[in-house]
Amino acid sequence: MAIDLEAEAATREENNAAVIAALNETSLSEVESSWELDVINDVERGRWIAALGAEAIAELQYRFVGGRVVLLTTWVDPAYRRNRVATELVARVLNEIRESGKKITIICPVVGRFIARNPQYLDLIDKVHPGAGAYPQRERAAGDHGEELTAFEKDMT
Repeated sequence: MAIDLEAEAATREENNAAVIAALNETSLSEVESSWELDVINDVERGRWIAALGAEAIAELQYRFVGGRVVLLTTWVDPAYRRNRVATELVARVLNEIRESGKKITIICPVVGRFIARNPQYLDLIDKVHPGAGAYPQRERAAGDHGEELTAFEKDMT
């Protein structure tokens, strides 16, 4: 079975854009404020899961590399995207990482955008390996994916 890399990249970009747009939501509805969102570290699968009761509604995938936590990608169930789930998930993950004393490398643009809006987390970013998703980002030329892949590979070493 062949993998359509362009379609997969487009889907990932679409997901990232939707989740980043949801980060702009700042007020909680009455329903949301009564939620008890659990954030669970699924170490076996390398992801933090946001769960509402028994239902997993979001996740942030990661890997440990060279003593750092590499934050790879964030996904939020479309039904919950405008409900501050990504904001809560990322904040709680970053707080947990801070308590562990580890630094982060950011591949996920959702995490990068979150930190850009919440500079109290800037100190968590590894200075040597900040990651391709760290802000501020430079503008890429059309078709400039080779450098992005190289940056990802470098950050994974």
